[in-house]
Amino acid sequence: MSSSFTIQQVAVIGAGTMGMGIAQVAAQAGHAVRLYDTNPAQTARALDDFASRLAGRVARGKLSEQDATALRARIRPAERLSELAESDLVIEAIIERLDIKQQLFAELEGICGERCILASNTSSISITAIGAALSRPERLAGLHFFNPAPVMKLVEVISGLATTVDVRDTLLSLARDWGKVAVHASSTPGFIVNRIARPFYGETLRALQEGCGSPQLLDTLLRSAGFPMGACELTDLIGQDVNFAVSASVYRAFHDEPRYRPSLVQQALVDAGRFGRKSGQGFYSYEAGKAELGCLPAPVGQTPDRVLVLGDWSELKGIEALLAAYQGELERRDGSPALLIDGVRLELTDGRSCALRHPGQAAMALDWADDYEGASHIALGVSEYCTEQQVAAVVGFFQSLEKQVILLPDHPGMLVLRTIAMLVNEAAEACLHRVASADDIDLAMRFGVNYPKGPVAWGAEVGYRRLVTLLDHLKAVYGEEKYRPSLQLRHWAITEEAI
Repeated sequence: MSSSFTIQQVAVIGAGTMGMGIAQVAAQAGHAVRLYDTNPAQTARALDDFASRLAGRVARGKLSEQDATALRARIRPAERLSELAESDLVIEAIIERLDIKQQLFAELEGICGERCILASNTSSISITAIGAALSRPERLAGLHFFNPAPVMKLVEVISGLATTVDVRDTLLSLARDWGKVAVHASSTPGFIVNRIARPFYGETLRALQEGCGSPQLLDTLLRSAGFPMGACELTDLIGQDVNFAVSASVYRAFHDEPRYRPSLVQQALVDAGRFGRKSGQGFYSYEAGKAELGCLPAPVGQTPDRVLVLGDWSELKGIEALLAAYQGELERRDGSPALLIDGVRLELTDGRSCALRHPGQAAMALDWADDYEGASHIALGVSEYCTEQQVAAVVGFFQSLEKQVILLPDHPGMLVLRTIAMLVNEAAEACLHRVASADDIDLAMRFGVNYPKGPVAWGAEVGYRRLVTLLDHLKAVYGEEKYRPSLQLRHWAITEEAI
């Protein structure tokens, strides 16, 4: 689609880490960049630090002296806003306060030409609200980079209520020309990533509050599912105060929607000043430098002589391969998929606790793995009716197949599957409310927070019907609207059944 906007000269307001990173991205793409900060000394420091980093790359042979000189020359400081008058695009990367952003953009309207696009790097403030203070809000949009901007591939282009299609398309095309993965979202709280990621933190924090396991154990489970970090170590990295503030902001912005309710566990850390890595203590201690993140697997079990296999396990990838590798006696019978080992009924979790699913019986729940044959860890939820001998038999079965076993209490929905379910549900809700397309949501979560798969595609692999069932059970168990399946998710499940 052709655009009436031509972007040559770019201005960046705010010379902090994010602003300087955005300036670098634009300069690397060949644009002339003006960098402005209300504190000229900050601008000078940012440019000096940039020059030092370039010199380091030259010294390591990563960049030629000529290219480094040219790149540095493309970014020039501006001492006054009026020096940005010739800009084709102005990107604001300043403090997250609506009134200050409104004041800034209102001033820029009187300085920059009519064909200049105004963009905010805000991660949480409504573009529509910022635009309410402007006479021409149609040329304002969000251009949300992720930190560090030169490294992270994702850019969210945000349309406010008045943003024109031409402005949107210009920014999407520009971001892609800059080598970024650009996605489009409407101006709703959290946009795509900061909204859809809430359950990733929330389900682990709830599991901690309910005594499901230690931070080390829960993080191990999420890493084994393909997430680059567990929720506890990631919030320590982000900063518990920062992550809690975002959760609280999204919760308030959605008028106290239960899905986004902040965690009391996280609030306690914030109240105690345990912000994570930057303070030396969060869920983990960093006083010795690097935190100990690993967890001990279950004690050595006793391999059973016989396993009874009920039903068809073909829907769970890798289970049949594990059964084929088992050295003991296998007997197969028809029925609902389950393994019977020493009197214990083992099934994939469905959102109910084992005690509710099989009252008074020895039962265990199996958490989700995309491929059980390739999984490093197997997580089992243990009913209170299981004896130590029975637990040892089930543990021994998986250990005989060279799997590390993690034992959990009888936690409804376990951790991995209910986390995936809530992520998929949030993605479905965002699709339903036209926040973004399913494709853009999947791109955003893969490139913005490095999820192993986009939630919409992941949900299709797990099975939307399976996830609806799990969420319905969680809603019944907890009696909370937090776990209600999205109308869109229910529709996907119906479509899935019809195929």
